[in-house]
Amino acid sequence: MEHINIVAVLVATVANFFVGFLWYTPLFGKAWAKENGFDMSVKPEGNVIVKGMIMNLIGNFFMAFVMASNVMAWGFVPETQTMSVGIQIFNSAFFTWLGFFVPIDLNSVAWEKKSWKLFAINTGYHLMMTIVSSVILMLMK
Repeated sequence: MEHINIVAVLVATVANFFVGFLWYTPLFGKAWAKENGFDMSVKPEGNVIVKGMIMNLIGNFFMAFVMASNVMAWGFVPETQTMSVGIQIFNSAFFTWLGFFVPIDLNSVAWEKKSWKLFAINTGYHLMMTIVSSVILMLMK
């Protein structure tokens, strides 16, 4: 824990907040809302938006903090230190996404009857989150 750069964690938290905004607003917001059955003409109340943003920031912090631990853990894998930073970033991001996010996203298709399109939007975001976090955490360690 003492080797985790809390500034890097905070930077990754804020960066992922903006990635989420871009992902679920201009890039895929309409498709995401349609796949979830949301009426885009109905705007949520201000307190609902604030609550969602606060919860998102908290979740982003948890993810970045755990990702920082994951990035450190990859340093103990034999031969990792001889790999380029790009390969180290890929390993920590991709395998975290594959092992922790993809199974949950697949379950939403299998058990919640969510569409494959929604799966692609959400799991794409989760992959982007892990990449952004991994880049920041690796470059700021």
